[in-house]
Amino acid sequence: MMLPPPPATPREEVADEWHGERVADPYRWLEGSSERIAAWTDAQNARTRAVLDAVPERAAFASRLRELLSVGLLSTPRPAGPWIFHTRREGAQKQSVLYARRGLAGDDRALIDPNALDEAGLVTIDWYYPSWDGRFVAYGLSRGGDELSTLYVVETQSGRDTGEKIPHTQRSSVAWVEDGFYYTVHPVPGTVPPGDEHYHRRVKFHRLGDGPSQDELVFGEGRAKEDILGVQTSPDGRWVLLLAFRGWVQSDVYLLERQSGRLRTVVEGEDGLTGGMLTNDTVWLRTNLGAPNYTIARAPVNAPARGNWKTVVPESDNTIELFDVSRDRVAVVTLEQATSRVALWTHDGVKARDVRLPGLGTVAAVQADPVGEIVTLYYESFTAPAATYSVSGDGTLSEFVRLATPRGFDPSSIVVEQTSYTSKDGTAISMFLVHRREASATGDVPTILSGYGGFNISRTPAYFPGVAAWVEAGGLFALPNLRGGGEYGETWHRAGMLEKKQNVFDDFHAAAEALVARGWTSRERLGISGGSNGGLLTGAALTQRPELFKAVYCAVPLLDMLRYQNFLIARFWIAEYGSAEDKIQYRWLRAYSPYHHVRAEVRYPAVLFTTAEGDSRVDPMHARKMAALMQRVTANDTDAAVLLRVERDAGHGIGKPLGKQVEDLADQYSFFAWQLGPLPRASAMLGTS
Repeated sequence: MMLPPPPATPREEVADEWHGERVADPYRWLEGSSERIAAWTDAQNARTRAVLDAVPERAAFASRLRELLSVGLLSTPRPAGPWIFHTRREGAQKQSVLYARRGLAGDDRALIDPNALDEAGLVTIDWYYPSWDGRFVAYGLSRGGDELSTLYVVETQSGRDTGEKIPHTQRSSVAWVEDGFYYTVHPVPGTVPPGDEHYHRRVKFHRLGDGPSQDELVFGEGRAKEDILGVQTSPDGRWVLLLAFRGWVQSDVYLLERQSGRLRTVVEGEDGLTGGMLTNDTVWLRTNLGAPNYTIARAPVNAPARGNWKTVVPESDNTIELFDVSRDRVAVVTLEQATSRVALWTHDGVKARDVRLPGLGTVAAVQADPVGEIVTLYYESFTAPAATYSVSGDGTLSEFVRLATPRGFDPSSIVVEQTSYTSKDGTAISMFLVHRREASATGDVPTILSGYGGFNISRTPAYFPGVAAWVEAGGLFALPNLRGGGEYGETWHRAGMLEKKQNVFDDFHAAAEALVARGWTSRERLGISGGSNGGLLTGAALTQRPELFKAVYCAVPLLDMLRYQNFLIARFWIAEYGSAEDKIQYRWLRAYSPYHHVRAEVRYPAVLFTTAEGDSRVDPMHARKMAALMQRVTANDTDAAVLLRVERDAGHGIGKPLGKQVEDLADQYSFFAWQLGPLPRASAMLGTS
């Protein structure tokens, strides 16, 4: 395919002095927003559309992806009083709807339907929290994927809006008491320096019927602006659990007795992560203090200091991922070789029984009623769309809601393997391989290697519609469990953060080398894919080992690691990456920052950068600047393909309506088909001629 030339992108003489080193930044003008940037973006989008729309497989991928995505989305059922709440998107619906059901066997009733609020499907439910008795639900709405939620409250029985409206509640947590709720909120723009409205999170108390200006400040004053705060209450409303996280490695936990106003320290200033929840007389904690794979402990609410903690679920070789507590049980989700296991324990620390799951997959969430018996969970795998279940006392599962199997999708035709390989320093890394049953290591299989490797996030089996389409067409999908993730506990996480971030990139490069060495694929048939922190991963792979890959999909990425902390919410991530403001940390970041390692003399793989103007997490400047730089250094390479797609009315990916999801994935997988093809089953599985 003959590519049209990229838009002209002027370079400007801009440079920074970083700890004695002068570092050029010729595309600084692509930061922020302006008419000049908008015109440049329009030209980039027009070029990308001209290229991708001409890929023969794109229309077929879009058609198949619409079928695979139309099975919908689910969230874990959340019991509250006589009600059970969950969100679900079905069929051609653009956004998920919040449903209420009386009891496990009741009928679902739509409580909040964002599809009725906006014909374009751009309004989404970001989060919701029912009151303990289920009478009210607080929920957040945002538009265009920006996650800048406004809080509203609905009465469950009547569906009546109560008139509450609280802005600046992005990523809020809400905790109910009888006459109102505690909630986390960001400052009003103009009350803090520009840019700081993304920080300074506070906990306030709102009494139903009051205006937000009357809300009482409860917690957060005087803390570091980057602290991430959370709040919970006990079912009887006597106690408030206050949490303050410093990145993904440390946290402080406090208990507020509402009647006396006394604040008790649960844990403070420790080098570890502790989170938890409340029942009426007990604080329950999941902690890695002295236990890298986590333990679950309990303490009385009136004496919650660490010396009074009692271990309920001890540390083991398997990482404790999640837990919740019902009246009589503790439901515990662990990871064994990056797949979920669930067990029920007594409150006194006796393992009662294992829960038999449908297969080797992921339990992404578990919910329990602390004053009742109901326990629910969410399950999915590479070959099974999401289903939700209630868990009986004997550990058996009863289906709550299941997503339909997509038309023509045959799980029995797909094989999921788990293998391992050795990274650069000798560390063993596990990896999932997903392919059709008849696929074999011919050395010529079109392959997509994806990864993340950061923030203690585990990459486990999940239903990915794009992966399903790729595998149906005869491709291979590979997902390694890189260091920096949470699959193997806090030690694994810390081995891939701060000064050890290069381990993550080395793990990823070694995965590519293993796929080639074991005869699955070749450099000409190998592509890589990642978003957000995974976009940093693919950006680093692109600049460190360009000879390993034929195609790179780099979505909503971090790429300028010297200036990243200056934009949106990125100061939250300093605990994970470090900051160039610090002389020592600057050296770590300078050593791998993708934007600063693009070289004119290198032959690079084809790249598709994607970002969104409404992204409230990772600033689109990263993708803009990197695309401009790479288009310049590859200008004399007639085979080079450096594409940039910038979405309007979209954000980091949360809340994207069905149509936008289809177009996004169709671009991604047709790009790979163009670069890595031909796909052996494209005609049969995608209907191409």
